[in-house]
Order: sequence, then C-alpha cells, then structure tokens
Amino acid sequence: MGISKDINKSQLIENEKGLDKGHVSWKPGTLIYPLPAVLISCGKDESEYNLLTISWVGTICTNPPMCYISVRPERHSYDVIKKNMEFVINLTNEEMAYATDWCGVKSGKDFNKFSEMNLTPAKSEYISAPIVKESPLSIECRVKEIVKLGSHDMFIADVVNVQADNRYIDPVTGEFKLSDAKLIAYSHGHYYKLGEEIGKFGWSVRKKK
Repeated sequence: MGISKDINKSQLIENEKGLDKGHVSWKPGTLIYPLPAVLISCGKDESEYNLLTISWVGTICTNPPMCYISVRPERHSYDVIKKNMEFVINLTNEEMAYATDWCGVKSGKDFNKFSEMNLTPAKSEYISAPIVKESPLSIECRVKEIVKLGSHDMFIADVVNVQADNRYIDPVTGEFKLSDAKLIAYSHGHYYKLGEEIGKFGWSVRKKK
C-alpha cells in the first residue's frame, strides 16, 4: 500500500513558494503505523487448516478480553473463519519473519502454508483452530460478531485462552518477557525489529528518588 500523492494544487503552489514548511495534506488513508504482524491460524481440522498474515488487528476491550481482526472477503481464510467462528492470533518474531511475509502473499487455496513454511499446527485448549507452535504467544479467539465495513469485514472476538511459550517466561517471577521474544512490527510495507526500551508505563509521573 503506497501513500497517496494527491496533494491539492493550491497547496502544492504554497509549498513551492515556501509559504508552508510544515505538514501537507493527503487524501484519507489508513496510515496508523507501526502495527503488529501476526499470523492468524484457522480451520476446524487438518484438512482446512490455514494461515493468514494480518496487521489489521488489535485489542478492543480488557474486561471481558476482546480483540478484532479485519479480513478481506476474497481471502481464502475468510470463509474458513466465518464458517467456524474462531481463530488464533499468533504473535511473530524475527525467526518467523520470512514465513510471516510468505503467508501474506500466498493463498491457502494453492498451498499448505504450515507445510511450506515448516510451521507446526498444535492443539488449542478451547477452540478447534490450531495455534502455531513456533509463535511466542498464541491468543485463542471465538468470534462474537462480524461487522461489514467496506474493503474488509471486522471479526470481533472474545479471547478464550492464551498460550505462551515457556522459553520466554521468567522461572522466578513468572513474567512473560516480550522483549526476549524479539517480536517484529509492520510499518507501511516493511517489517522491523522492535527497538530498545525508552520507558515503561507510568515512568513519566514516577517520583524521582
């Protein structure tokens, strides 16, 4: 997806004259970046297991825990998810970057993506759709509502279980260390490693010693 260059002509003239050295306006678009790059796994049994790469994904409620994914109706996984009303959000990391991109450009109609990318479908606890065993964190979801929006339909879902790879769980504190998982992010057509921490929640108001 490219950024639109449809700039208003009068605005462009102002910019050329040096009258506006700040922002320029483009037509409306979805430019909220960076975003997670996740693998959505779906399917009731091995005959229909599939993987779909998505960045239109997010949290919408804490209590009860709920999230969403937005999927184009023409995608192969769309009908699978709609039929079974469940899916798994699998976070991805640097080790999975190639597979994450490949699963986003190839169709499940033509390939067994688990097999092609040497990924392992493993059993979920509460739904039929498999988790991706190589994922550091897998979020089992049950669809509550489908909202038709336009190019995409939004699948609003309840989170029914979370499976975490114990490689990233501190044996002493029990803390899941996301930083150790080396998660990746997607930003305007590119994948990136996450950078160094610059703060933590509440640090801006914490009293100095």
